[in-house]
Amino acid sequence: MEQAVDPESGHRFDVLACTHCGLGHTWPTPEHIEDYYSDAYYGQRHSFTASYCAWRRARIVNRATGGGGGSLLDIGCGDGAFVQAASRRGYRAMGTEIGAAARHARALGLDVRESLDEVKEAAPFDVITMWHTLEHFTSPRAVIATVASLLSPRGVLVVAVPNAEGLQARAFGRCWFHLDVPRHLYHFGIRSLSMLLGESGFEIRTWYHQETEYDVFGWLQSGLNAVTKPPNALFRAMTGKPSNLGPAQEACQRLGASAMAPVALAATALGTALHSGGTLVAVARRTGT
Repeated sequence: MEQAVDPESGHRFDVLACTHCGLGHTWPTPEHIEDYYSDAYYGQRHSFTASYCAWRRARIVNRATGGGGGSLLDIGCGDGAFVQAASRRGYRAMGTEIGAAARHARALGLDVRESLDEVKEAAPFDVITMWHTLEHFTSPRAVIATVASLLSPRGVLVVAVPNAEGLQARAFGRCWFHLDVPRHLYHFGIRSLSMLLGESGFEIRTWYHQETEYDVFGWLQSGLNAVTKPPNALFRAMTGKPSNLGPAQEACQRLGASAMAPVALAATALGTALHSGGTLVAVARRTGT
């Protein structure tokens, strides 16, 4: 068990780990989890790497499908950047999201619904993606079961999660940028994600052991979290959120990150080579297909 602090609210939570599969669980689960998702949480979260992120993810999907297009559902699509990227590559793409991010995506003309129940009429989908959303659900197993019912028999499922058993998580513990309690209700490693997908009728065909921009920035911000306060200040400043930093403090944070960048790049390469990166991406199909 490890205790962690929500950098947004200051509330403390325990992270309990299963002794069998290593799956972590944030405890206690907030009664009103929506209270921890302000509009600022969504706004411009990855603006500084959005184009590259969407391109890289579309490339992963194309590799998995052979670039055949078809129908695609992005669960938890944020501002819709990946839905747009997939549409440009010939997919009939739609997404699910709530709050300000959903409103922003719809303003761009994207088909974004508020829940999985609302997309059933468009099923089955040839591709379903979950880019850093599975860890937010109160019941990942139930969500994957629903996903299985929405996916075509030979469809592709792509799931990306922070790697709670990776080098980055082990190096920084409660200071790890991607811990993000209580919004991350579950904390996956290779063992736990493999078991969840396998027991839900999926076979993992390909693993990716990093997402470059997530991993590199994770090393930078986690390192700053370990030696400076407030936590995640650089991330907030770079994404247009209130950082509670003065101009001199913000300049110091940026200089510190610049100095650490070569180490972060090397650590990302090492984590990838050891299959122990800061993020995990699993590409799966139904067992036997």
